Amino acid sequence: MNRMNQVNEASRPGFAPDSLVLNRKLPLWYQVSQSLRASILGRPQDASARLPTEEQLAAHYGVSVLTMRQALKELESEGLISRHRRRGTFIEPRARRVSPVRLLGSIDTIVAQQSGERTTVLGHGRTPVPGDLAEFFPGCSEVVSYRRLRCDEGTGEPTNWAENALRPETAARLDVTDLERWPMTKVLRDVVGVRISRITDTVEARLADPATAELLQVPLLSPILHYTGVTYDEDGTVVDVARIRYRGDRFSFSVTVDAH
Repeated sequence: MNRMNQVNEASRPGFAPDSLVLNRKLPLWYQVSQSLRASILGRPQDASARLPTEEQLAAHYGVSVLTMRQALKELESEGLISRHRRRGTFIEPRARRVSPVRLLGSIDTIVAQQSGERTTVLGHGRTPVPGDLAEFFPGCSEVVSYRRLRCDEGTGEPTNWAENALRPETAARLDVTDLERWPMTKVLRDVVGVRISRITDTVEARLADPATAELLQVPLLSPILHYTGVTYDEDGTVVDVARIRYRGDRFSFSVTVDAH
């Protein structure tokens, strides 16, 4: 890094990773890597590209330095960061902003998957409960629907579009402008204050319908990945059903099974 770059880096706001509540039933390095990944991809554009030291990150997340190194190694293998002896760890300026759809039981994994893309809110409003969602909203005649399009920040190319159905009482506490900055899961958990207990995920292969083909700029009936995520609060009540259509040529489906 030359002197000019050092000056520019020093003048930027420091990089601040999100907080994380660790789940001791899941690999710590994986949870940390996904939380840090979400922070990297969702960082302000003017934030510093230099990450805190391994020791500082380990203290922030409450894990050992060895665990932190394993998490950083994962992000390095994805091309999100580069590590330089004596200089530090830096976010790659051309970091890949899309990745496999990964499911390992961590809410921070879901947040990470949805972070790092430019989001446009296409519309929102009350609508009758769709027939295929009626089982999730018993006693409700209406839900509030949100439609969003996500694009690659570098190329502007559409990568996926999402529909979320929320209970009206939950939607009343949500500021729609937050959905242009953060994923729905993060907004519900960290802004609205929903105590999320679990998210049930389903991923299946489908063919692009006319609306999806137009939004994602793909041929009609081309393959897409259709993701459904059902979010439950601590009382077991469904607060959000997300349906996301991913471009089949930009995403793959991956499940990690931990043997320990």
